[in-house]
Amino acid sequence: MRARLSWVLWDVKDTLLKVRLSVGEQYCKEAERVGLSLNPLEVDAAFRHAYRNYSRRYPNYGISQGLDGQSWWMGVVRDTFFQCRVQDPALLNTMAYNLYHNFCNAENWEVFPDSKKALEGCCSLGLKLGVVSNFDSRLEEILRVCGLLSHFSFLITSEVAGVAKPSPVIFDQALQKCGVPAACVAHIGDHYVNDYLTSRSVGIHGLLLDRYGKHNLPDVPREHRISSLEELLPWLQQHMD
Repeated sequence: MRARLSWVLWDVKDTLLKVRLSVGEQYCKEAERVGLSLNPLEVDAAFRHAYRNYSRRYPNYGISQGLDGQSWWMGVVRDTFFQCRVQDPALLNTMAYNLYHNFCNAENWEVFPDSKKALEGCCSLGLKLGVVSNFDSRLEEILRVCGLLSHFSFLITSEVAGVAKPSPVIFDQALQKCGVPAACVAHIGDHYVNDYLTSRSVGIHGLLLDRYGKHNLPDVPREHRISSLEELLPWLQQHMD
């Protein structure tokens, strides 16, 4: 007899919402406030380099190395601007601090048009919802200002969990909070490895959200892939019958 679904776990970034502007545009707006004129494309490239470097040297916000989300992100921002020839330490710290806190504002995020309806539909089916996200401690505030927080019974971020996807440990923590077997849980996310493969490795019903048709992968059956959250409720209803 097939287990009945009772929980749905969610990834957040690029699943329920996305950054409204490019990083280069966001960072250049902050630079303008302190009288600097920078090229968004150059800043974007510098950010990608700084982000990769920090991710390699200090994985998961450097939690195991004594850092936290804020110090990690401020380091990325300072390195980004330093590559763009901004060398004043006070200026670098000011912009890094401001950008870290500015990303909690709703105007910096765009909720996908199908997100709220999908969350409300899950709740109307009697399903409980949780978040499993590679994110820092700002996530709760971001979900709150975007009008999504009230749908969730719990949030697990990689900063708080001390471990990030694709480690299955973060999903094990989520299952403990759900208090039901993995077969009673689904997970929705846009990342093939972090969301789909890892959730399925612990027995969760992983679904891959492929909004832009970029995941043409032979090992992802069509019934495990949706192109929008509008397709989610029919899938869930099938697994609740």
